[in-house]
Amino acid sequence: MTESIIIGISFGIYILFMFGIGIYAYLKTDDLEDYLIGGRNMNYFVTALSACASDMSGWLIMGLPGAIFLAGLYEAWIAVALFIGIALNWQFVAKPLRVRSEQLGAITISEYFEKRFNDRSGTLRLITAVVILVFFFIYTISGLVAGGKLFNSVFGIDYRMAVLVSGLAVVVYTSVGGFIAVSWTDMIQGLLMISALILVPVFALKSGDFSGGSAEQAMSWMQHRSTGESLTLLTLCSTFGWGLGYFGMPHILTRFMAIDSPDNIQKAKITAVLWSLFSLSAAVMVGLSGIAALDSVAADFDSERVFISLIQLFFHPVPASICLAAILAAIMSTADSQLLVCTSVITEDLYRTFFRREATEKELVHVGRIAVLGIAALAMMFAMDQNSKVMDLVSYAWAGFGAAFGPAMLFSLYKERMTGRAAVTGILVGFVTVVVWKNLSGGLFDLYEILPGFLFSSLSMLLVDGFPRKTVEV
Repeated sequence: MTESIIIGISFGIYILFMFGIGIYAYLKTDDLEDYLIGGRNMNYFVTALSACASDMSGWLIMGLPGAIFLAGLYEAWIAVALFIGIALNWQFVAKPLRVRSEQLGAITISEYFEKRFNDRSGTLRLITAVVILVFFFIYTISGLVAGGKLFNSVFGIDYRMAVLVSGLAVVVYTSVGGFIAVSWTDMIQGLLMISALILVPVFALKSGDFSGGSAEQAMSWMQHRSTGESLTLLTLCSTFGWGLGYFGMPHILTRFMAIDSPDNIQKAKITAVLWSLFSLSAAVMVGLSGIAALDSVAADFDSERVFISLIQLFFHPVPASICLAAILAAIMSTADSQLLVCTSVITEDLYRTFFRREATEKELVHVGRIAVLGIAALAMMFAMDQNSKVMDLVSYAWAGFGAAFGPAMLFSLYKERMTGRAAVTGILVGFVTVVVWKNLSGGLFDLYEILPGFLFSSLSMLLVDGFPRKTVEV
């Protein structure tokens, strides 16, 4: 039996297992709350791992190792920044948001903002929904690009066909099973991802050689190994800006809203922080292992395929198929969450709010499933360019969410007298700043757009409402 057949069978079994979870979740889904946040009944372990897996995505297995492969530990500052952001998000946002969202009866981020500020005009919900659709669409494209690269590298099939295959795999169980299916599959995918990330560098380092000059340069935290560029304050600030993104990520914030009890937040936080610590560290090691084992590859080698190349080089087809399935898991775990949040926006925030207020729960669930198919199909069209970089797409969407929603979320939880007018201003300023800053370059404009977006959004809300006078007790 050839290697590609063994891997193909393993992939098939894995995908069928995900479909099985989707069918099980379908039987457990009775209304829109079940479909969008699992009826607020997810246990702490599922909540923690699904939040982590949906957060990291193909970026963790393809984007970060690829960046390390090119730059060495110079790019590892991103992992440090993300770890800090994860810990702070669980510490300061998870429990307050879980409590307040249930008090308000909100099941989406848009609905939370609307009810938190008693906005009867629908302005907040509409603006929030538009921002989510714009940046999650970009995020979804990044997942499909990663999936296309995976199937193209492993099976040698045409990249465009590979995008279709990976996209359809996610669409089926997401549209059928909703949040319950997404959370349980993400938990399994999170376990698979961290296992593969730890195994691959362990095997690769046995055959790698770090005695060469290039490998030694890779161990510098202060200098880019390929370009020789030294770490500057501007670059370091940009890197740590990644940590701010967590406060505004709808697919992660939704997990906080869905946990079965606020009392279980602490256990979920410990689980999530530990998973993130080990997985980020392992992803960095994958990139370093690639330098040791693959540094003599062709000049046009796609750095984001370093994980795939290490697996193909060092593993027997059977364990290789499991590790490669981890990449598929990483891709699916984020793409499904992105599709589901987009679905919640279309059904709850747009369809029912602005077009059909009398829609029944079953009707909304059906509309949600149709929305998954529509969004996925459109994203597949834009993902057909195989020159797209997963890292670039993710960084743009990450900045958009972090700057638009991060400050507004923190202020809404800790500034009791904040007004809806300030929230609208902050979200719009953050959104516009990211879009404009992204298209400028040179000097200060080389700063990662999330930082000016987060800063200007925060300042605009303070100018509209004034500085905090009373802290909300949760």
